Amino acid sequence: MPTIYLVPSVLAPEATDTIPAYVLDAVKKCQVIFAENERTARRFLKSLDRNIVIDDFEWFAIHKAEKDLVKQFREKVQENKNIAIISEAGCPGVADPGQVLVQAAQEMNCTIRPLVGPSSILLALMASGMNGQQFEFVGYLPIDNTERCKKLKELEISSAKQNSTKIFIETPYRNNQLIDSIISNCNGETKLCVATNITDTGEQIVTRSISFWKKNKPALHKQPAIFLLFAGNSHQ
Repeated sequence: MPTIYLVPSVLAPEATDTIPAYVLDAVKKCQVIFAENERTARRFLKSLDRNIVIDDFEWFAIHKAEKDLVKQFREKVQENKNIAIISEAGCPGVADPGQVLVQAAQEMNCTIRPLVGPSSILLALMASGMNGQQFEFVGYLPIDNTERCKKLKELEISSAKQNSTKIFIETPYRNNQLIDSIISNCNGETKLCVATNITDTGEQIVTRSISFWKKNKPALHKQPAIFLLFAGNSHQ
């Protein structure tokens, strides 16, 4: 059976030094690439090695028509071709597309190789000073303001009860609305870590109380960000 390589991509376009050399070696063993964004993936591979012949690979877009996508993937596995799965940023299958393909690969008894690379979730957690033994990634919060406020209160209660860190993300153009919701609905003593531009030149990862953020509200419009909330015992 072929090998399926889960290929991490950069979080910031210039941060190619965050990608280990063996990632490129793995890609060169593949004949097929399934990419969340083909244009981004092509540019990424060229940034790792400008001599790589991009058109030597068969390219498939990871799209929302899951049945068709899995059918294409299974066909390439049956052709005994090594496959790379590349998300637009970060690691495939972790807050990024690719999980349905990995599931199909598991069902077909393929060898699956997850490759080391940057994950904004783990990098932010590492630098937050929050509980790294008990944490939960909850993805995107509801868009509706009422539902979002309700969810934030639930996360804060759960964090206090479980002594756990709650991690979530937002579309960059809605970051400011999310910050407003957090500081309006969470207790002043609760800790919030705001991590922006991870691995980029403007990287900032700052943990402060909600009371602090109320007086020093950050401007996060269109900046890639991840948020961590902790209402548990500060001495973990």
